[in-house]
Amino acid sequence: MTRYPGAVTRIVAGTAGGRTLQVPGAGTRPTSDRVREALFSRLEHQGIVVGANVLDLYAGSGAVGLEAASRGAEHVTLVESSKDAVEVVRHNAANLGFADQVTVVGAKAERFVKDISPDPWDLVLLDPPYDLDDTELATVLAGVVPSLAPHAVVVVERSARTPEPEWPAGLVELGGRTYGDTAVWFARTRLPGDD
Repeated sequence: MTRYPGAVTRIVAGTAGGRTLQVPGAGTRPTSDRVREALFSRLEHQGIVVGANVLDLYAGSGAVGLEAASRGAEHVTLVESSKDAVEVVRHNAANLGFADQVTVVGAKAERFVKDISPDPWDLVLLDPPYDLDDTELATVLAGVVPSLAPHAVVVVERSARTPEPEWPAGLVELGGRTYGDTAVWFARTRLPGDD
């Protein structure tokens, strides 16, 4: 199993708080502990994580989705296209004792979102490669919309140098925050009465 030399990623809080994670070698960029702590503080304050059905696209090491599992999500689906990263995610989920709570899917995000989920997603987390084309990201976001629960939240993590995502008609933008080189954007399902 390949890892970043010297890289240490851990679960920040919850039932697996403090436990370390394996990190894939090339092709992934783990979300920093600081960004995950800020992200989940906001989500937990809004009552979104506990009991949620969570989708983590572009999962990498699985750190963000596994953080959701640690903090009380009912089920987490981690989607990653890299075979090496899928192996690492499966190892991390099993090592943390989340094998029954977590499903790992080896697939491209664009392909995965083409099928409507039978159990709507309450929380969707996207941390695509920084070089992912804005149009491709917009296509994936649009593909997620039909599978969202009525009060779902969608979170996109990108480089602070990239523009805000192009939100599809089914989502309402909730603003974003910047943490160093990382920008985190939030949206929710569009409801009747939204402009």
